[in-house]
Amino acid sequence: MKILGIGKNYVNSKDEISTYKNGKQIIFSKPTSSLVLDNNDVPYPSITKNLVYEVELVAKIGKRGKDITVADAAYYINELAIGIDYTAKDVLNMYRETKHPWDLAKGFDGSAPISAFKSITNFSNLNDINFDLKINGEQRQVGNTDLMIYNFSEIIAYVSKFMTLEPGDLIFTGTPASGTGEVQVGDHLQASLEGELLLDFKMI
Repeated sequence: MKILGIGKNYVNSKDEISTYKNGKQIIFSKPTSSLVLDNNDVPYPSITKNLVYEVELVAKIGKRGKDITVADAAYYINELAIGIDYTAKDVLNMYRETKHPWDLAKGFDGSAPISAFKSITNFSNLNDINFDLKINGEQRQVGNTDLMIYNFSEIIAYVSKFMTLEPGDLIFTGTPASGTGEVQVGDHLQASLEGELLLDFKMI
């Protein structure tokens, strides 16, 4: 199984999309050991003092594909979930200074909590899906897929030029442009997809 993510993929206004859409998608990966399932609590990682949250929709690939066209790409998704893409920001900044890869800042254990999945048949329009994140009962992030720079199909088509996508592969599709921030031990995170609470855990 591959776990892939796309960086900087949302805007605050649709008018901004054309400014940022240059065909150069930022793709990174996380190992399977980064996953946290079943709403289990997440231990705060010892490798960082600045842990940043990003709520994201997660697409699960349902069939094998290579060099997938944009027109066909949506048919390769069979389920969606909501997840958190954690970044050890201090680690990331350290490696950025030397132009080294992001792997350790994005791929540590527990850096990818995800909810149970919902069948793609529950979503009539992939370009109009609402999701949000609350921390300790306070709304922190609100997103709608209409504000993606690269939509689900464009991401899948792009990635499949470089690597074959296999059933079960997961793609974190980006976080809303506003509202990311730092998380602390004891924080209670709750993420909803179309108003349904699916992800519910604490940092411990």
